Amino acid sequence: MALHITGDTAADELLTDNPLALLVGMLLDQQVPMETAFAGPLKIEQRTGATDAAAIASMAPDEFLEAFKQTPAVHRFPGSMATRVQTLCQTLVDDWGGDASALWTQGDPDGAEVLKRLKTLPGFGEQKAKIFLALLGKQYGFTGSGWREAAGAYGDEGSFRSVADIVSPESLTKVREHKKALKVAAKQQDRASEASRETAAKQPKA
Repeated sequence: MALHITGDTAADELLTDNPLALLVGMLLDQQVPMETAFAGPLKIEQRTGATDAAAIASMAPDEFLEAFKQTPAVHRFPGSMATRVQTLCQTLVDDWGGDASALWTQGDPDGAEVLKRLKTLPGFGEQKAKIFLALLGKQYGFTGSGWREAAGAYGDEGSFRSVADIVSPESLTKVREHKKALKVAAKQQDRASEASRETAAKQPKA
């Protein structure tokens, strides 16, 4: 099925047709809006002409960085993220023959195995790996057994927790609202913890 993540037809088509683009978009999805992150692969392709892992990995780092820094920038932290993208692509070349889709197709893996593979990638921690696994299962045709369980809450049907649940402008709004609510709750928790520490500090010592 066609992906509808960024609101930009060309960017979404690239994500749909190119597994590497989808993986890079997920890598970029931190500290920037989701649409910006997943529109990044199209900017990279347009500015470098590179469409595969081997080509990106072999580019001169300074040239690749310049592509990241062009306006509009691929990411708000072009230096570190350009390096991460090239490192990811080199890992795919070294371990998966340059084929991003091999992560979820080679050897007919189940959900737990794909999660394990994703977590070995540079820049993919537990949460990012689970979100990407949910995206594969919900929208990219991955049917390995146990993928919902391996993805945790991100695999829940009918949820609006992550990019895995974005299929329309309406669902994007719901995911944004969920993320905003999480941030508010986290801030409230921090304030409560700080208040508890201050109260404890004011208690007379025995």
